[in-house]
Amino acid sequence: MIIDLHSHSTLSDGTLTPSELLAHASKQEVDVLALTDHDTVAGLDEAAKAAKELGIQLINGVEISTSWNGQTIHMVGLGIDPSYQPLLDGLEKICEYREWRAEEIGRRLAKKRIEGGYEGAKSFAKGGLIARTHYARFLVDAGYAKDIRDVFKKYLVRGKPGYVPGKWAEIEEAISWVRGAGGIPIIAHPARYRITAGRLRKLLSEFKKAGGLGVEVVSGSHNENETQTMANTVKKAGLFASQGSDYHGPENPWVELGRLRPMPDGSKTVWESEFWPEGNS
Repeated sequence: MIIDLHSHSTLSDGTLTPSELLAHASKQEVDVLALTDHDTVAGLDEAAKAAKELGIQLINGVEISTSWNGQTIHMVGLGIDPSYQPLLDGLEKICEYREWRAEEIGRRLAKKRIEGGYEGAKSFAKGGLIARTHYARFLVDAGYAKDIRDVFKKYLVRGKPGYVPGKWAEIEEAISWVRGAGGIPIIAHPARYRITAGRLRKLLSEFKKAGGLGVEVVSGSHNENETQTMANTVKKAGLFASQGSDYHGPENPWVELGRLRPMPDGSKTVWESEFWPEGNS
């Protein structure tokens, strides 16, 4: 069974619509898919209809931008009720900040004589929220960088012209939204945060105390060593292991939907836990 619990559509920074994403999941023989757009659940209805037609088990999800001790941490919520009002209210506030940040990135790039950034990023967003990835696509298209990774390195990370620090929901607050919505809070792609082992243990301890339940052990951005290290760390922390490609679209061929490393032996997976939903499709 192929289980992929982290993916994105055009409602955030993916390049496939929810229906197109499910069609691609079917081609990849994915059995269970979670749509986890950044800070929005707007694509779940369309995804559910497509999943039902294709015979894929859809898990209602969201990826929430959170802050922990001054650091941005992405948290996936799996099996949520997308009509839960406190969750919707919290996501709305994050999206309001996202819109301001998108405009501010454009203003900061303009000071460096890169004009039309906000409008360019908005055109790549296709009606969804505007993310840094959309700015990256604009800057590549306009010839300012060779690829998306090059854009982040030159323009969008701390100390660079288009960097705007994130002001997100506190992680404890986001956990309460997900748990209140009947969902499972999962820390996304932990190896990407480049934090020390001690700081990671502290994060997982505080996350668990606040009601967090799992961590992405297998991720499209984790190499083999990182996967095994995370498996060991998560097991010691007493949390469940999750997996997801973090698929955004065919433009990033190094990350494919459903193409995941094997879950390390001995891992207690989230889909084997008592918290796992029957499925939303």
